[in-house]
Amino acid sequence: MSHHLSGPNLRSPRGDARLDLTDLFAFPAADASGRTVLIMNVNPYAPTQATAFHPNAVYRLNIDSDGDDQADVAYSFTFSDPDTGGQTVTVHRATGEAARKHEATGDILFAGVPVAFGDAPDVVGADGYKLSVGLRSDPFFADLEGIVNNFTWTGKDAMAEANVFGIALEVPDAELGPDPTIGVWARVSLHQDGQLISVDRGAHPSLTAYFNAEEVKDAYNTGEPADDWAKYREPWTAVLQHTGDYTTEAATETLKLVLPDILRYDRSRPAIYPNGRTLVDDVTSARLAMVSGGKITSDHIPPHVDLLPVFPHLGHPHPVN
Repeated sequence: MSHHLSGPNLRSPRGDARLDLTDLFAFPAADASGRTVLIMNVNPYAPTQATAFHPNAVYRLNIDSDGDDQADVAYSFTFSDPDTGGQTVTVHRATGEAARKHEATGDILFAGVPVAFGDAPDVVGADGYKLSVGLRSDPFFADLEGIVNNFTWTGKDAMAEANVFGIALEVPDAELGPDPTIGVWARVSLHQDGQLISVDRGAHPSLTAYFNAEEVKDAYNTGEPADDWAKYREPWTAVLQHTGDYTTEAATETLKLVLPDILRYDRSRPAIYPNGRTLVDDVTSARLAMVSGGKITSDHIPPHVDLLPVFPHLGHPHPVN
């Protein structure tokens, strides 16, 4: 189910939904004005599981601008302690070596911006950037009940009425490097016991759900994409051979699309997954086709229709019962 329930212990009652990365998106600004929209969503089924962002966490968007699978630019989002229902966000931009550390360092782009927990998305701008952070409708669409019930489709979209905490940033393209192709991944880290621990990370949807055994998921979340091919090519090849009857050679070629776990986006070409990812791309069907070796091509669930035509693009939150 995309990255939903992928974070630390989030498959158990001990989990903390504030730390759960759900989805990552990268696509051009609505007015095609030389800016890129980057969105990372966290906290599935918000706000029923958590009512604010984690004040001890660092939420981060990483950008590889030269194809070496390491961050060259990083945008970090940190949050104040919730105060009578309110919370603020500060955004840092780091480059070079600082971008490869998980701490929130570098230049401050936004400081003390209120998080929008109500219906209307608050959008602020500075130096060519736009920022919107808060409760939004979940754009992910999938027949999750049908998937877990041996692909017996129900026609029900599990996220049709669900919300997430959205972090949306519109970035001038020049800030992402001169090469039109960038790589993007998201990470959530938590300060605990005097250390900053990576507790969830990813780029391509649904990978950890299909490919990682339960006992290795936390180790995956602490890892770096640059190490993914060496660590996961063999076990993930075995998964594809089991689920889709792949040959070793075919599995290797298929895994090159998603390993390392970095979402490539050539900004000179139209954004459609896996070249970036828009809010209407049918990533569930794409992943089903991958893991089944083409035997299952769709879960028959359409994109959501509540998306906004302008930034932050994420729809208004659904009422919470």
